[in-house]
Amino acid sequence: MASEDSSSDGGSELGRFLRARRTQTTPDQVGLTVGVGLRRTPGLRREELATLAGISIDYYVRLERGKETRPSPSVLDALARALQLDDQQHDHLRQLAARAARYAPEPPPAPSRTVRPHLKLLLETLRPSPAYIVSRSMDMLAWNPGGLALYAGLDDWPAKQRNLARYFFLHPTARSLFPDWDKQVRACVARLRALAGTAPDAPDLTALVGELLLKSPDFAKLWERYDVTGRKPAHKTFHHPHVGTITLAAQSMQLEGTPGQRLGVYVAEPGTPDHDAMLLLDMTAPQPVARPAATDEANPHTPS
Repeated sequence: MASEDSSSDGGSELGRFLRARRTQTTPDQVGLTVGVGLRRTPGLRREELATLAGISIDYYVRLERGKETRPSPSVLDALARALQLDDQQHDHLRQLAARAARYAPEPPPAPSRTVRPHLKLLLETLRPSPAYIVSRSMDMLAWNPGGLALYAGLDDWPAKQRNLARYFFLHPTARSLFPDWDKQVRACVARLRALAGTAPDAPDLTALVGELLLKSPDFAKLWERYDVTGRKPAHKTFHHPHVGTITLAAQSMQLEGTPGQRLGVYVAEPGTPDHDAMLLLDMTAPQPVARPAATDEANPHTPS
């Protein structure tokens, strides 16, 4: 009985994704002609999607309700074509289906928050470029002076509360810091949605998502859309209260040998006003204080 329950839980996440994509796909997008009159269903009806994918309406309803947890690869591909999913969304659909088939009821432990010493050293060598290391759920784990100061006001929060998603939605400075705040938060939620879809019970994700659903109507609205792709701009502009408007090239990369940690770095062309502002940010930001090795191990948030 436990295995049946756990399978339906895994299947429900697959169903939620299909429903979200169906309700956001219009008949016009897939070449369907609709008659005059009001359509009560946003996007495609279930029977319309089933017909487009070449599967029975009963089978599709079971998929969307989480009752069917082992769709074949050909069914997944047909649904992806019918919904016009991009490559990333198609891959996410496959991952959800794989998870539904093997869903384990025990939630995985949260990954370690420890940042290795050589990665902290890397952050210092990247100065004056703002740089930081985040967990898979966007917790700020380590940073150089500019990396923390770039997100104005983030240092007001205790180290364990410093999370970029929490900052975007709950910090009063975030909306004025980013001229394209709407685009930034859509990409942020899409990243969390993609991760939570394949690890919905992970404690580091459930706690963050639960908090933001409760505290931010904007987050709740975007979360309901179930977007798993979001464009990350190559350049980001900050209306920074201390160094003025600054536009920097942004790069994010996965760190090998870590539990999903990523390195974020911002750079500017030397000799430009943006580079001068970046230098000023690095020089005026609070500087790291050398601490004993034992203290560093106990508090991995602050780079040594």
